[in-house]
Amino acid sequence: MKNFVVTLVVFLMSSLSFAQGAFDKFDGQDDVTSIIVNKKMFDLMSKVKMDASDKEAQQYLNLIKKLDNLKVFTTKSTRVENEMKAASEKYIKSSGLEELMRVNQEGRNIKILVKSGAKDTQVRELLMFIEGAKGEDTVLMSLTGDFDLNEISVLTDKMRFPGGDDLKRATKGAKGPKGPK
Repeated sequence: MKNFVVTLVVFLMSSLSFAQGAFDKFDGQDDVTSIIVNKKMFDLMSKVKMDASDKEAQQYLNLIKKLDNLKVFTTKSTRVENEMKAASEKYIKSSGLEELMRVNQEGRNIKILVKSGAKDTQVRELLMFIEGAKGEDTVLMSLTGDFDLNEISVLTDKMRFPGGDDLKRATKGAKGPKGPK
């Protein structure tokens, strides 16, 4: 039994470190813009004093307390876009993510996948990949924590990150991996 527990812990640790590092190779590349927010920064942001009567601000503070990491990588480079696509496909196959939705709109392919938590709308990880149309940015975003999918619009309103509007439209009214409301 002890060997089983040790093996399970090693497996979970390696899975978590893979999730953390699957896209880190894009950070610091010349043709890539990176936005990385870690747990410590989310903790600091959650301590900011906001107007207690502002419901949206309170929702935002409650959400960021639940987040661990946000990684957003954007590029216009075809070479890097192909690398991002390959890395995301490899990660999707090994991570247990479920497709939430897929949109093909005006030459842009948008995929949003999640790793569910205890409830249908609870999310431990959200992955979004947007293949940019000609001349537009390709966006790869990974968000980890333990949050409700319905709270994402609050995050996209307050933190103007690339692809945020697409994510907001895609998750608006979502019920979770099993489908819309």
